[in-house]
Amino acid sequence: MKATETSLDATIAFAPVGVQSSATAPNTEPITPTRPSRCLILFNEKDEPSGMALYFYNYSTWRAKAGIYLEDLFVRPTERKKGYGKRLLVELAKEVVAMDGGRLDWSVLKWNEPSIKFYESIGATAMNEWVGMRVDREGLIKLASLLD
Repeated sequence: MKATETSLDATIAFAPVGVQSSATAPNTEPITPTRPSRCLILFNEKDEPSGMALYFYNYSTWRAKAGIYLEDLFVRPTERKKGYGKRLLVELAKEVVAMDGGRLDWSVLKWNEPSIKFYESIGATAMNEWVGMRVDREGLIKLASLLD
């Protein structure tokens, strides 16, 4: 894990304090190449941060529409089973609908059965026919220099 509070703050676009949903927040910080993701933060009834959804915009050539990719969904362990995860997903779905988007995507680890069951309970479909692929760290440097 290389993320720090400083590096996260420098690379995430946040909604202004008091904004409930980015779908209804035209004054949300703009995304940029160096700040490509957004973060919704959910506060509980005591005004304490209890959960967050970190996401970015993607594009589906199959649907010819933009969408949202949920990178991280987190609810504090003490705040789980209160509907906060569902609330964050509902807000993201509202944003996709408001922008006439094509879909809301995310990944979940195969061993995380409780999360998979929760996602299926809200209507998500496992994309079992797709295989996730990634190039990172030294592999990125190697790939970037293949044609040099």
